Amino acid sequence: MSWKDKMRHWRQRLAAVDWYLVSGLAFLLLVISAFSLSALRLHDLLGDAEALPIESVIIKGDRQYTSDAEIQAALQSLMRRSFFSADVNQVQEALEELPWVYQASVRRKWPARLKVFLQEQQPVAHWNGDKWLNEHGQVFEAPDKEGIDQLPQLAGPDAMAKDVLTSYRQIRELLQINGFGLKSLSLNARHAWRAVLDNGVMLELGREDKMARIQRFINVYPVLAKQPNKVARVDLRYDTGLAVGWDDAQQESR
Repeated sequence: MSWKDKMRHWRQRLAAVDWYLVSGLAFLLLVISAFSLSALRLHDLLGDAEALPIESVIIKGDRQYTSDAEIQAALQSLMRRSFFSADVNQVQEALEELPWVYQASVRRKWPARLKVFLQEQQPVAHWNGDKWLNEHGQVFEAPDKEGIDQLPQLAGPDAMAKDVLTSYRQIRELLQINGFGLKSLSLNARHAWRAVLDNGVMLELGREDKMARIQRFINVYPVLAKQPNKVARVDLRYDTGLAVGWDDAQQESR
């Protein structure tokens, strides 16, 4: 095939090309390339902490035990990210790891702030000496803080914490109606109950019928209070009757 024939052949093939379609495809590829480049640049910009830094964190909610310094320390590493790349779930988890924080919710607030709502633990009792119980009967560990009111001492297996708190509230209500205060309540490994009143009297309640036994103590206490010695301990683990231990006495009376 001569050179002229080759040129004629290519001109015929080019003439047969749908240039409208080709130009459309070329324009589409150009648009896709432009969008891809813009998306890549936008991704880099949104992840750039220097270009879009988190300017501030707004903390809402009543706080008694969690300081600004503790919050700042918990979020220090997370604040190095940009406003858009910061993971609000990680921020929430970091705050909820603070000992006195019960729950945290976090959301972004345009243009460059995070808004945080904190709910602190509400302690209602000491638990097993070095822990706390919150209002839901959940055990948590946290350092002691000034300003916490005098709280009762509760004890027992952690799995029974909610039951102990419920029983404490029931017994306290019954005692308060009759002029007594409840200082502590414990449940041992054998599920036997022991209570200590504000006046120092210890009540052995056993495993069953603890409310009925509390009522038996209330009924008999006026007689016990008239005795010359002070009541130290009352054992109510009897189907009927009780045993009394007196201050400065070597023997119990029944």
